[in-house]
This record gives sequence, C-alpha cells and structure tokens, in this order.
Amino acid sequence: MKGAAMTATVSVHIVTYNSSKDIESCLEAVIQQTYPVEQIILVDNDSGDDTLERTEAMRTHSGKEILVIPNRKNVGFAPAHNQAVRLSRADYMLILNPDVILTPTYVEYLVSIMNKDQGIGSATGMLVFQSHPEIIDSTGLVMNRIWRAFDRGAGESASNWKLSGDVFGVSGAAAMYSRTMIEAISVQGQFFDDDFFAYKEDVDVAWRGRLLGFKSYYCAEAVGYHKRGWKKGSRKQQPLFIRRCSFINRYKMMYKNLRPSAWKKQLLPLLAYEIAVHGYMLLREPKVLGAWLDFRKRLPELKEKRKWIQGRRQNNV
Repeated sequence: MKGAAMTATVSVHIVTYNSSKDIESCLEAVIQQTYPVEQIILVDNDSGDDTLERTEAMRTHSGKEILVIPNRKNVGFAPAHNQAVRLSRADYMLILNPDVILTPTYVEYLVSIMNKDQGIGSATGMLVFQSHPEIIDSTGLVMNRIWRAFDRGAGESASNWKLSGDVFGVSGAAAMYSRTMIEAISVQGQFFDDDFFAYKEDVDVAWRGRLLGFKSYYCAEAVGYHKRGWKKGSRKQQPLFIRRCSFINRYKMMYKNLRPSAWKKQLLPLLAYEIAVHGYMLLREPKVLGAWLDFRKRLPELKEKRKWIQGRRQNNV
C-alpha cells in the first residue's frame, strides 16, 4: 500500500500471560510494519513462563523500544490494557493479542482509513485462523436483537469477506482505536471497564462508542492471523472464574447501555432466551450462576457508569 500520510502516531499494546510460545512472532510482525510504530507497550500479567525473557531478547535483537510493565499478579485483560492506554503517547492505539501475527501493512491500512474519516473511532482487519488461513476468525462484531454479540463471519470462507465497510464493533484481538474516541468514551478514567476481567470488554467498548457517536470499520485488505487456542476443547476446561466472567459480563453491558424502552421492545424473545440459558446453566453448570452475586456486589458501580453513559448517548442503539 502506498500514499498513507505518516503523521499520526501509533502505539501497539500487548497483554501477556504465559505467552512465550507466541510473543516472538507477534512482536516480529509488529516490528516489520510498513507504518512506523512509535511505541510498543507490553503488560505482563505475572506469567509463569519465559515470556518476559523472550520479550527482552526481542528488544535487544531489534533495537525497538518496548516498554514492559510486569504486573505482580494477573489483573485481567481489561485492567492491563487500561494500564497501557494510560502510558501511550499515540494518536492511534492498536490493541493486540499475543497470539496474532499481523501482515506488514495492517497498521498502514487502518491508519489511512481512520485518518480519512475522523468519525471512525475503531477499525479492524480481516482476522483468519493461523491453522486455517482460508477461514475467518473475525471481521468485526455483530449484535443480535437480544444483545448477544458474535464475531462476524466466524467459521466462513475468507473469500466471502472481501468487502470493507462499517461494522457494529471490532474484535479486541487486533483492534485500532483513536485517542479521540478513547478519551471521549472512557468512564471514570477507564477505556475498557476494569470490572471486565476477561471476555466481552471489546463488545462493551464497541457498544459505548456507538452510543456516543463513533463508527467502527472493517478493512478487508488488512489481514491478521489469529491462533485463538481457547476454542479448542470443552468449555468446562476453562476455570470457573473465567466462565463466570463470560456469562455475567453480557448482563453488565446490558444494564449500562440499554434504555428501558429497548428492553420492552424485545421482551418476549429476550425472556425466551434467558429462560433457556438459565435453565441450561442450572442443570449443567450451576456454579456459573454464582456470577449474579458479583453483579449484585457491583451494582452501585454499575449504576454510576450507567448514569454517565445514558447522560451522554447520541442515539438509540
């Protein structure tokens, strides 16, 4: 790609947790970007492997500035990325999973698009599976009428997703955000909600961004290869705490972002789904329902966040 103005600055943020198998390939792809990356910020969530040693070796070998923040405990995906956001000097910030390998023009394509339309607050490329690059992992996020979010195009042929355009939101695996949007939608100094230890934090940001007037864009020419190893195996292999996060974060989003009128319009399909999913959980994973205790505990904070968002929203999404 040629002709993208290289005046806007870019930082790349990576949160690691036992990521030694992926981090070198991930960093190498960032270093090889055709658009200059001003700053790489890596926040490590107390890895027990040699992630930090491999990162240091990459820094020494490449001579690239890599700011490493070693947390003494695993604070979660969202809080760790908020640490990086607060340290960034850049106009655009690329949130990147360590198990993603970007093609060299990924950053250049997204910056070019976002520079042309300042209303675009977030952008993503075509994410495909490393093991099956002909299959889509994500081309952005979609949300259905009962507020369940999905990766757009997941599992489909990449050849079907060559058309770029607006999307509901972008997957946090390789998401570019503008500083303008980050500053405008941060609640209590948090871009990602710190309460979202893992799962759906990117959906929450996408939803809030749309409510406050920002667009999201999918660029088919920008390509990233995602390992996404967590999809292998049974859901029950995941720790209970993580399964609870995945379950309850949807309801936290809904509480913060929805108006009562929206609930009423979709009451029947919503009730049907909720009866089904809670019935399943009661029979198959009853301990996951303990997440509602956390919701109750966090309710005062959720009310404050809801008040802030509802007081600033610009549309009825």
